[in-house]
Order: sequence, then structure tokens, then C-alpha cells
Amino acid sequence: MSKAKKPPLVRLSDLQPHQYADVFAQLAEKNRGSTRDGKPFFTCKFRDARRTVSAVPIWADHPHFEDFQTRWQAGQFFKVRGTFSEHEKYGPQIDVEQIRPVEDRDKAEGFTELDFVERSRFDPDQMFAELDALVVGEVKDPPLRHLVLKLLTTHADTLKQLPASQRHAYPFAGGWLEHTLAVVRSCLFLADRYAGRFPDLKPPLNRDLVVAGAVLHDVGRVKDLELGVPGQPARHGVAGELFSYLILGYDLIRSAAKEVPDLNPELLDLLLHIVVSHLRQPEWNSSRNPCIPEVLIVHHADELDSKFEVYARCLIRDTADGPFTDRDPALGRALLKERTV
Repeated sequence: MSKAKKPPLVRLSDLQPHQYADVFAQLAEKNRGSTRDGKPFFTCKFRDARRTVSAVPIWADHPHFEDFQTRWQAGQFFKVRGTFSEHEKYGPQIDVEQIRPVEDRDKAEGFTELDFVERSRFDPDQMFAELDALVVGEVKDPPLRHLVLKLLTTHADTLKQLPASQRHAYPFAGGWLEHTLAVVRSCLFLADRYAGRFPDLKPPLNRDLVVAGAVLHDVGRVKDLELGVPGQPARHGVAGELFSYLILGYDLIRSAAKEVPDLNPELLDLLLHIVVSHLRQPEWNSSRNPCIPEVLIVHHADELDSKFEVYARCLIRDTADGPFTDRDPALGRALLKERTV
């Protein structure tokens, strides 16, 4: 391709060997060095959510050497023009021809910080709207519905970006919503199934409680995990390190409930019990074992969805040779991937 022609704009992770292109990239690493005869240079690495690429060294005669030295820092986003290659010794590289920090106008070409963290396949605004609609349509008790919607609305911006966990299930932007939606849908099915199978259950299964518990079972993550600077993954904050997200969720719900004075206090206590006990096992951070059947529904829907996502991500992304995947750190084992049925 002639370099006189404006190159295509592609994702850094989609670059092919010898391709000349424009990319949006985050400066992941910047190190100053010098040759034996004192000639200075910078080695840099650029990244998006799926690939990190080294830059061919930026020498002192590069037009942007001074910018790298005095102005540009790791963590900033750039529009880079260059040629990509797979070096036999140094791995993936980009030879930087032009570079500048991203500007507001780049959003019109599709730039978003979310491209630099792994994110859900689904649109967060749409997922949030679906979750909101499920609460409105399925939680019949008005004060309980008010409480759940209040918590969702208050933390909407965070919930749209939040992972479900830091390193295990759904550890990416939008993961909390994707996981919670799946759990709520499964709980609706299971609550109706078991209420139908056990019509003489006393007290009867409380469907509203199941749905509310499913929506809020992981709401403590909004205080447990802190969203980093754009392009960086979430990390446990101080509160998350000091306390279980179950306790943080308990406090969030109880505080919000103070502004819903007509909420049945017994219903609130049962909702809080679901939140603190839905993991079922003390070694999984539950402070109490379940005392009501509604917890079992939320627990198994949560556990199944979390585990299945980890299995699916392992199988989809694995590139190991042979019939098994590499050992998955979240599962602690390898999975069989070569099957005919």
C-alpha cells in the first residue's frame, strides 16, 4: 500500500503483518534508554483490550521524541499511524510514523475508552433497560419494587461499566449487568416451576423476594470494586479489601430502605438474608447458611451462570494444542475441547 494514501482505521488487535494503518491505542509502557555511545531512545508499548504491541524504538531524531520525553505518559490514549510487523525476536511491533493524543473529534470515528478494557458483547444501556423492565413487570409489591429501582437508578452509571467479579466470572465491563440479567431470568423460571410443584408450601414461595434477591444479590460490588481510569480494569477498593461485598450490599440495601418507609420490615430482613447467604458456604464469604427456600433459587441460578461463563470463556479463547485447554486459573483445571458430539 502506498503510504501517500490515507490508511484504513482498524483495531490494534486486528492488525495483520505488513499492514499500514491508523489505530487507536493506549500507551501502556514508556522507558527511556540509550545506546553504548549515548544515543537516547524510548521503548514503548501500546495496547487495546486484546493485544499489546511494542513500538519500534523512538530515536532522538523522531519528530515526537520530545513529546515522549516531557509530555506523554503511560495511560494516555493516542491515534497512531504506522506499519505492523511480527518480529522474529521482538514479537508484534508497530513502526510509528505519526502519533498524536486522541481528541474529541475521534469519538466520531468510533474511539471509546471501553475498547481498552474487555467488555460485554451486549450494549450496557440496553441491558440496563431490560433489567429495569423486569423489575417493573415482575416485582408486584410496590415498596419492594421502589427499593430495587431506587438502587438501580442511583448506581446506574457504575453498574453499566462494572464487572461481575475482578478475575473470575464476567471479569469485564458490563459483566455485572450481563450476569445479573441471566440470574434474574433463571430465577423467574425456577420460582414459577417450584411454586407450581409445591402449591401447599407454607409459607408459599415469595416470587417478589426471589426476583428482588436476584437483582440485588451482587449489588455490593458497586462499593467493592472501583472503576479505574478509562482503559484500566476495576480493582478492589479499600472497602472491598476490608469487607465482603455481601456486607457492603447489606449496608447499601438497608440504607436505601430508610427512604422507603412503607416497605414491610420483615420483607426487608428476608431480602437482606438472601444477599448475605446466597453463596451458601462460609468459605465462599457467606456469613449465614440459607434459612429460606428463596435463597436456594438465587444461589443455584447465580452459581450455574457464573461457572458456565468461565467454562465458555475458557473453551472459546483457548489456543493450546491437543485435546485439552490450558489450565484455567479460575477453574483450577483444564477442559476437554476436542469432541465429536
